[in-house]
Amino acid sequence: MMNNQKTPPAGSGVYRAPAVSRAFRLLETVAAARGPVTLSELARRLGYSKGTLHGLIRALLDCDALYESPHRRGYAIGPAVVELAFRSRNFFRIGEQAQPVLDALRDRIGETVCLGVLSRSRGLIVATAEAGKPLKISAPPGTSIPILAGAVGKVFLAGLPRSRAEALIRKQGLPAYTPRTITDRRRYLEELETARRRGFAVDREEYLPGVSAVAVALGSPAGLPLALWVVGLAETMTGSTLESIAAETQSAARRLQEILARS
Repeated sequence: MMNNQKTPPAGSGVYRAPAVSRAFRLLETVAAARGPVTLSELARRLGYSKGTLHGLIRALLDCDALYESPHRRGYAIGPAVVELAFRSRNFFRIGEQAQPVLDALRDRIGETVCLGVLSRSRGLIVATAEAGKPLKISAPPGTSIPILAGAVGKVFLAGLPRSRAEALIRKQGLPAYTPRTITDRRRYLEELETARRRGFAVDREEYLPGVSAVAVALGSPAGLPLALWVVGLAETMTGSTLESIAAETQSAARRLQEILARS
């Protein structure tokens, strides 16, 4: 007998593969831990039964997405996940291509320069050119920044549709990182409008005390939302100096966009 039933199209909402969602949450929890995580800890953090976790963990171990620690009897992220990240040209090549631009900008302005990518809820630094002076801000690749923190958060959110930015702010709130953090929603949205209009965002000790930053969005020339930013001591990044750094950063961002667009 002929079966005329059609396979539901992707995204139709007919079937969501809950096991995939659970496995992904499991990997997120393991990745966020500071060391191997035991089965009991995972069950407590995720709210899954140990029976469900046994099946998920076994499947992830079989494909090397998880690694079982022989000493602490726990689980860590496996080599397959790391290999997938570094096989992606977006993670493997962006930092290498951007480094000369970051180095040149750092040499012109004398402050630490970072390139970061927007993840779901954080900005992840993929390349850095640290200032050479003794008193500087250090931010090595792999460092992450909350999406609603300082200049970086502003340029990333300014690149989103206003409705999506507002929804994200409502969901996460506006944490007060310092006494200067903007926690009023209306004022923060005004900051986003200013960032859209000027093409850059400024952070005056809003994320870290005594630290200022200027950030410029690059769009998604390599398939991922990127931003370039300069961070330094607030006492050296003021007034006309801040405006000059913003102009230099915008110029470097345009150069980097051209490089990544050709790759």
